[in-house]
Amino acid sequence: MIQQTAAELRKLAVDSDDAAGYFPALYVRVTADVAEGILHDRFEDGERMERFVDTFAGFYIRARTAQIPAARCWQATWDVACDPNLLIVQHLLLGINAHVNYDLAQAVVEVASREGGLEAVRGDFDTINDLLANTFVEVIRDLDRVSRWANEAASLGGGRFFNFALRVARSQAWDAAERLYPLNEPGRREYLSELDELVSVLAYLITRPGLPVGVAVWLARRFEQRKPRAVTRALLGT
Repeated sequence: MIQQTAAELRKLAVDSDDAAGYFPALYVRVTADVAEGILHDRFEDGERMERFVDTFAGFYIRARTAQIPAARCWQATWDVACDPNLLIVQHLLLGINAHVNYDLAQAVVEVASREGGLEAVRGDFDTINDLLANTFVEVIRDLDRVSRWANEAASLGGGRFFNFALRVARSQAWDAAERLYPLNEPGRREYLSELDELVSVLAYLITRPGLPVGVAVWLARRFEQRKPRAVTRALLGT
């Protein structure tokens, strides 16, 4: 199953002519690393983790291929995919924002409902944080081919900040899952609508950073590859 999920993500990446291909390209790398972790028994239950990966990715894949209505936070991400003023990392953060802050809680609840409750999946949910940190190190190395400031930013603490921010986002996603889990269907719809609104605001802040970050973004953009397919290939590691 996880191989099929990776193949679907890769197709979404390589078929894209704009920055919408960046996030699925990154996601292919994450999926491959999770598969490697399952193979080496890094998780409490490898088969359950594989089902979780497929469920989680499914929220993004179905929204991107119009199998389900796209949340506002995802649409906000795709609406700026052709914006030439955004950094590569901003496009990546937009995808991560929507997927972790909106989709992840839903995936946790769906899997937990089938697998014995929230506490049954908590251990493996936490384990994946370290795996994601290692994935980011590899991505930064490849991203430097198309974004010449990436390694410098990472060496100055950008990598640690990114991993910290991702841990915070995943912690908040778990809190959201705990709120979502006991609700009935109407309650879940209402909660997800409010969550979507909040995550959409975060998407706006990612695309419109204030001073002095906005100036740094403008300067860094001058040192980046402007051909989306070249960036996608770099993120895929090819």
